[in-house]
Amino acid sequence: MNGIFIVDKEPDVTSRDVVDAIIRKTETRKVGHTGTLDPIATGVLVICVGKATKLVELLSATEKEYIASICLGKETDTLDRTGNILKEEEVSLEDERIDSVLNSFLGSYEQEVPKYSAVKVHGKKLYEYARNGEEVTLPKKTVEIRDIKRVSDIRREGGKLFFSIKVIVSKGTYIRSLIRDIASKLETIGTMEELRRTRQGVFTIDEALPLEEIHLNHLLPISKVLDNFYTVICDDVLKKDVLNGKILKNIYHQDKVVFQDKEGLVLAIYQVYEKEPEMIKPYVMLGGVE
Repeated sequence: MNGIFIVDKEPDVTSRDVVDAIIRKTETRKVGHTGTLDPIATGVLVICVGKATKLVELLSATEKEYIASICLGKETDTLDRTGNILKEEEVSLEDERIDSVLNSFLGSYEQEVPKYSAVKVHGKKLYEYARNGEEVTLPKKTVEIRDIKRVSDIRREGGKLFFSIKVIVSKGTYIRSLIRDIASKLETIGTMEELRRTRQGVFTIDEALPLEEIHLNHLLPISKVLDNFYTVICDDVLKKDVLNGKILKNIYHQDKVVFQDKEGLVLAIYQVYEKEPEMIKPYVMLGGVE
């Protein structure tokens, strides 16, 4: 069994819980996801089964779209509503200033990873340091905010401001950290109230199903998943070369090339060979799957 399920993850369920449920449904141990969602979060979780697990890195590198609910005027240790409240304050900001600061985040910036995350420092996960009350320097990484806009009115209640944003971000962006940084630029504090992933790469929330509704006939074939990649249909000679993992001349002028046989079975994905950029080499060998 090879392919991909697009799950609409429910709140208070871990990504690992979803993987375990798919293992039980498919009766196979070869299952993985392409990007963790925090338990608080809902939405698109792409689950790979069988040989599709070879695509996890490829699919997790794609951009993601989220809708996030924000509360300005409250700070928690986890940067979301599930954490312990560290501080609260009254906030008074005009809509125009908030929108201006949101727009200022377009592009790349250095983002500090939240201390409650699975990122490892010195071989230990950050949340383990946090739970033990140990201090550690939080790593920073460059992330890209490709689109950001407010998608709700701003509600003012109890001295706090509540509103929602839609963002499109690069791999590895923490929305909790983005909200913290937006609040900081507004000279206040903030936390994430809700988070929903509405798209990962080409997979949208419209095609995602709740876990309890997922059946084996919802498994997407690998060939369908790779529709957006440049694809070459092999003749018999090229098919033999591809199946043998031969390095090929990049006559296609593409970063990545999907090779299929005449029956539409996926043989392999090739990528540019760094040592010889005019050549392409195997990236993922699939051997002929639907």
